[in-house]
Amino acid sequence: VQLQASGGGLVQAGGSLRLSCVASGSIFSLHDMAWYRQAPGNQRELVATISNGGIITRYADSVKGRFTISRDNAKNTVYLQMNSLKPEDTAVYFCAARRVGVGVILYNYWGQGTLVTVSS
Repeated sequence: VQLQASGGGLVQAGGSLRLSCVASGSIFSLHDMAWYRQAPGNQRELVATISNGGIITRYADSVKGRFTISRDNAKNTVYLQMNSLKPEDTAVYFCAARRVGVGVILYNYWGQGTLVTVSS
């Protein structure tokens, strides 16, 4: 599956952004999806996940109550709505996918990343 993320940009603290990730090349509804981020000098960290049917979502403690992950399987797209952004949310955000039902645990398909910069 190929993933194309978009929607990053520069925003002031307290503002909002919505990231999108469009998938192609496979059956989107057979994949769990996730958003990760990597800030300069830091390791990549998991931000949020959503199950293939969109029922189960999970969030990192640092974004709970501010970020919302969702998906539209008809559009092969996963979203990350980010509200109340903080400077520490500045990072490159990546979408990732893993096929369900084949014993895969790690997210093994990755998009190219989109940069989010939050100014104070």
